[in-house]
Amino acid sequence: MSAEFPVVFALFPRLTQLDFTGPLEVLTRLPGARVVLASTSGGPLSTDAGLVFADVRPLAQVSECALLCVPGGFGTSEAMQDGAYLEALRRLGGGARYVTSVCTGSLLLGAAGLLHGKRAACHWAFRDLLSCFGAIPDSARVVRDGNIITGGGVTAGIDMALTVMAEIAGREFAEAVQLALEYAPEPPFDSGRPERARAEVRASVQQRFDTLWPERLAAAQRAAAELERARQLRSH
Repeated sequence: MSAEFPVVFALFPRLTQLDFTGPLEVLTRLPGARVVLASTSGGPLSTDAGLVFADVRPLAQVSECALLCVPGGFGTSEAMQDGAYLEALRRLGGGARYVTSVCTGSLLLGAAGLLHGKRAACHWAFRDLLSCFGAIPDSARVVRDGNIITGGGVTAGIDMALTVMAEIAGREFAEAVQLALEYAPEPPFDSGRPERARAEVRASVQQRFDTLWPERLAAAQRAAAELERARQLRSH
């Protein structure tokens, strides 16, 4: 692989930075990679932890995209209502060789109409919302369906990016990048999946996510209704 390979991270306010900086750390090492950070309006962009990224381009100015990556985060509900953002995902995703997401970024791919009939991963607490968009929720850490490769919650973005890298540049190259990054997770606790966490730990985390559920559900339902209206208009 020697030709330029545009990698576009479609960002939005209050995203989770590791959702895209994890894959970013991997994908910048692709041969020929040209990484573009873009959002609806461009300019400085704040994450849900208050970290600010500068030099973010407006999505409308991005025309080339070989790989699209969509993160998730606390701003997902608002992003699902951003028509310009979703239109950019449709435009860029429609011509990309690979369409990827991390965490609740798959809900944004769904809201853009890119996941209908496709299996997809998502953060475990919001995975069921994929059904609003005709997608098939999958509990695997990395899920591939055609040219769409989705990762589960937050840290799964690194696994997703290495999976994509092996597809593009070969397994040996991807393994070398993994070694260079010393990506060999040995978490101190076996509580990174809901089925492994102790009941009291899962209950406390679930309670926090439950406060977000009504807003996320309403946003997903509105986005799904908008998709259906657009489909009906196209059919007439």
